[in-house]
Amino acid sequence: MAPFNFEGSFADVTEKQLEFINDVIEEHGYKGSKVTFAEAGAVGDNYAANVKRIKVEGEKGTLSMIAKIAPKNEMARYRLSAALSFANEHLMYSEYMPKLLQLQKEAGVPEDEQIRFPKCYGTNIEEPNEVILLEDLKVEGFTIMNRMESLTNECVSSVLKTLAKFHSLSFVLRNKDPESFSYFKDNFKDMWGRIVDLPPEDQASFEQMENVSINLVDDPKYKDIIKTKVSQMPARTAKMTEFELESPYSVIQHGDAWTNNILFKFEGKDLKQTVMIDYQLSKISSPVNDLLYMIFNCTDHETRINNYYNWLDYYHAELEKSLEMHGFKVDNVYPRSQLDADLKRYAELAFGCNVLISGILMANPEEASKFKDAFEATDADDITNALTNIHDDTAVLLKKRLIGLIESYIAFGLL
Repeated sequence: MAPFNFEGSFADVTEKQLEFINDVIEEHGYKGSKVTFAEAGAVGDNYAANVKRIKVEGEKGTLSMIAKIAPKNEMARYRLSAALSFANEHLMYSEYMPKLLQLQKEAGVPEDEQIRFPKCYGTNIEEPNEVILLEDLKVEGFTIMNRMESLTNECVSSVLKTLAKFHSLSFVLRNKDPESFSYFKDNFKDMWGRIVDLPPEDQASFEQMENVSINLVDDPKYKDIIKTKVSQMPARTAKMTEFELESPYSVIQHGDAWTNNILFKFEGKDLKQTVMIDYQLSKISSPVNDLLYMIFNCTDHETRINNYYNWLDYYHAELEKSLEMHGFKVDNVYPRSQLDADLKRYAELAFGCNVLISGILMANPEEASKFKDAFEATDADDITNALTNIHDDTAVLLKKRLIGLIESYIAFGLL
């Protein structure tokens, strides 16, 4: 091990990753400082990366960073597409975000109206030693909500405002700089689309996980609704990918907007700011892909029933407001009728995705730990077993969640 001035939890970080982290620390003027590594978050908060909180203390002061560190295990790297996912996030922080910030500056968007991204201190995408170093927003008082509980109307509205700004800037880039937009469209890799190319034994796990969900619900009609929605995801994904690449209404999406990838800052009880993190699943897609993913993964049926249509109205109004700052009319860029049409177009695929990952979102720490271990196993059945062998308490939560998903999709005319 190199003689770095490091302490704490870094035994599972490779030598080259440590060298990169050390180089970044020195580049920012903290050479010779004390560096402490600690685990960030609980088991189940993140599956695609090893996440550390790094505190640097020296003569210059204190620097706090979040390190996203790629897995070392070859099977985990394969199953999680580590090289592609880290390349996506590298592209997001090193090129796409600066482009969006430039667009806002050129349009004279007030600073307090600009979308905020975490500061990136450095990225290394040399395989298999990928690292992404970001500012630790916890220092400013940002927090993650409980993934087991529904986000409130206030929180969802704040996320929708952030997504509206993010999507609007993609539309602006498409219209003002089509060459740059095409570059990003071609270079963000479709992580969900990769399931189309999975070997048969891995694709078979989709049907097995679908059967678990079917067996949890009692109503025969609900069983029929779940049937084929997960197992046919690869085919539906392939069909939708063709549409996304050609559609004039596609944007660069966030791709993984669920509770653990959203940071909220409160002052007392007042929500002041929302920041999105984790862009490893970003790609070209419809804006509604982010909306359906966020709304149905982050809320429960009761909250959706009371707010769903207001959320859609609010999102589109915020999209209109953001586009107008750049000289565009929403009816010429993404009219409400197109948003409504896209919701129906993506509903079955989104529902399958919601069902698929519900078991992961509801997993307790012990089950989540088994999921992470299963990604490193050579036998695809190990992942299926980890996902299908759930505790009784989790089964109760998952059943309620599945019924809520079905009843919401029916109520909103999406199935």
